[in-house]
Amino acid sequence: MRLIGRRLALYSVTAWVAISVNFILPHLMPGDPIQTLIGKIQGQVTPQEIEAIRLSFGGGLDKPLLTQYFTYLSQLLHGNLGVSITLSQPVTTILKQSVPWTLGLIGISTILSFIIGTVCGALLGWTRGSRLDSLIPTATFFQAIPYFFLATVMLLVFGSDLHLFPVLGAYSQNLHPGWTWAFAASAVRYAELPVVSIVLSSIAGWMLGMRNMMITVVAEDFVLMAVAMGLPKRKVIMAAARNAVLPSIANLSLAIGLVVSGALLVELVFNYPGVGDLLLNAVQNEDYPLIQGIFLVITLAVLAANLLADLVYLGLDPRTRTETAT
Repeated sequence: MRLIGRRLALYSVTAWVAISVNFILPHLMPGDPIQTLIGKIQGQVTPQEIEAIRLSFGGGLDKPLLTQYFTYLSQLLHGNLGVSITLSQPVTTILKQSVPWTLGLIGISTILSFIIGTVCGALLGWTRGSRLDSLIPTATFFQAIPYFFLATVMLLVFGSDLHLFPVLGAYSQNLHPGWTWAFAASAVRYAELPVVSIVLSSIAGWMLGMRNMMITVVAEDFVLMAVAMGLPKRKVIMAAARNAVLPSIANLSLAIGLVVSGALLVELVFNYPGVGDLLLNAVQNEDYPLIQGIFLVITLAVLAANLLADLVYLGLDPRTRTETAT
């Protein structure tokens, strides 16, 4: 429990730092988002109308930065992320519509790539030097291709030319979003190609890391003793894999940030209704509240994944609990 408390304290401080940076970065951008919005309005705009626009979007941009910071923290504690300047809607409402798509896409892709890469890596490490090693160059080739390029090629070949997958969007336009089997099946169908592109691009890292650790663990005395005692091969592999997977668990949380950045590009290619296109438009229009809301959700999601990975690591490796107790 002491170690868990330390982890929670560490991640609390990290979250505060991330929130502070999330507030400062958009304000370092040149220009005034309100003036950008006013410039798009045709005709004359009176000073009273300008002030009304500023008040409708929260105002306060002319106040000292420190005052804006504490106002931002106060509103954040009440769940208020402001109003989007470009979409004229509360940021929380916009994120509720977009974030689940991105988190679902990233979550499924990360879990699949981790499981497939870890299982393949364990088998490659146990049977090193066999024909299965031919998987390594293939997986490495796909990892060397940028997300954006690979997704574009897969979209053109398997979507537009071969018509094996639906393209552009997250579900059939003939369906209304809701908790129905038809909508769920359509959403899964439209997510297949984006998920495959992300998995192909990220599976090699898990495979190579697990293979190298498996080769090291197989040479350990406890594995050699288990084989000499005639234990079932499956049990020996599972015991070795449990020790070899620990570094991969630790690296999983670090890789999530890279997967998030790549998934945003994939969303742009497939016109997926996540936060990718939303973030691009927010940056182009200097929409501070929306930029801050998107980065805040992404940052907190990565921190939560890191904390979860730490807890899983504690459960798999008893040595960490013993070191803490002593």
